Amino acid sequence: MKDGASTVAPTECPAWAKLAAHAEGWHEARLAELFAGDPRRGAQFAARAPGLQLDFSRQRIGALGLRLLERLAAERGFADWRRALYAGEAVNSTESRPAHHTALRARDAAPAEVKQALARMRELAQGLGDIRRIVHLGTGGSDLGPRLLVDALGQGSRLEVRFAANIDPLDLARALHGADPASTLVVAVSKTFTTQETLANARAAKAWLGGRGRLYAVTANEAVARAFGAAEVLPMWDWVGGRFSVWSAVSFSALAALGAATFDELLAGANDMDRHFYDAPLEQNVPALMALIGVWNVNFLGATSHCVVPYVHALRLLPSYLQQLEMESNGKRVDREGRAVDYATAPVLWGGEGTVSQHSFHQLLHQGTQTVPVDFIVAGVSAELDAHAEAQSRALAFGTADRVLPAHRTYPGNRPSSTLRLEKLDARHLGRLLAAYEHKVFTQGIIWNINSFDQWGVELGKRLADDILKKGS
Repeated sequence: MKDGASTVAPTECPAWAKLAAHAEGWHEARLAELFAGDPRRGAQFAARAPGLQLDFSRQRIGALGLRLLERLAAERGFADWRRALYAGEAVNSTESRPAHHTALRARDAAPAEVKQALARMRELAQGLGDIRRIVHLGTGGSDLGPRLLVDALGQGSRLEVRFAANIDPLDLARALHGADPASTLVVAVSKTFTTQETLANARAAKAWLGGRGRLYAVTANEAVARAFGAAEVLPMWDWVGGRFSVWSAVSFSALAALGAATFDELLAGANDMDRHFYDAPLEQNVPALMALIGVWNVNFLGATSHCVVPYVHALRLLPSYLQQLEMESNGKRVDREGRAVDYATAPVLWGGEGTVSQHSFHQLLHQGTQTVPVDFIVAGVSAELDAHAEAQSRALAFGTADRVLPAHRTYPGNRPSSTLRLEKLDARHLGRLLAAYEHKVFTQGIIWNINSFDQWGVELGKRLADDILKKGS
């Protein structure tokens, strides 16, 4: 790492103190007044990346705040950290590993092992023959990404893909229900091939197959997978974290269902965003702006949660996917030097699908006692959906000014949101969107001086569960 890739606490950066002082005047700032005072605000507080636009004009921030956030990123050594990420240097400090997920979608520039894995995935997908159902076994990043891809893009596939992630036997039973073992492929995905939930389901699925179907594995532990009985083993690498692995053989089930051409478009879209994130200046860089605005809301305006609402049915699983991506990456209380942090890191991320969520939690968004920043995602699916998203954003920002309404019918407004507008929803645009959120997470980790690529917080519970089971046996 270069010296410029800072690991000092962000609170020691001069820009942090300036942001804290600047924020004092923004706690009571009114969005309605900002728009009234600047007719061009809607155009000025927006940025474009390939295939999508970020409109952050309804965030409670001004031009000076953005400049100070950009200065903070510079003081944190953002450019050097970004270079190190793309170069495959060991940005995962606690495990001394790269986090080189950008290499998975680097197209012609991808490492030979990535190209070989993709070629083998295509060969296996083409050779499925009489297979009619794939049962995908994995959990966490080995489940959420492929599940999202199939749900978002898999309509009309000749292959039915079902997922089982829970150790509860009912999850696997539902995934196998109605299937014929002779026409079923089970794909077990686990980097170590020791994940308790996945192996329990794999053992039960193997018994159900009874030697009549096929069992494949995706793992870094090929010997153990072969000994288990996997007929084919696709690779995973320690330089790709599970929640960044949707671009890899982890998504073999999705590639088989969607087709190689569609999967290639997904990778191409992610690569589009990788190039934008690397090349665009901060003031025009969509993922970086998403990250900096999030830092502003969390650390300087006091937001403790963040809501994602896609007005696209195909993206209904996106909030669940982003929960792991953001909270497992940046839900950290210790910085890169092992020091306890005295500032907020990742907010609680939650959300739901479009108009469905309007009848669920939007009451809290509009009239609750806490202010929750929102990401609205639209893709021009229908005029009705886009109108509802715009209406919710306006209502959050501007509320009601009718003084004759009773208190319970008033909307305070002044609640921040951003809107991400995709040109359409297809594989390429989905790749761009997911990569944008990945780079947002990375950028926030740099600002907060935390390692976004480990997840030690999940290990204690695993060990305790193992101990409890051993003592009970």
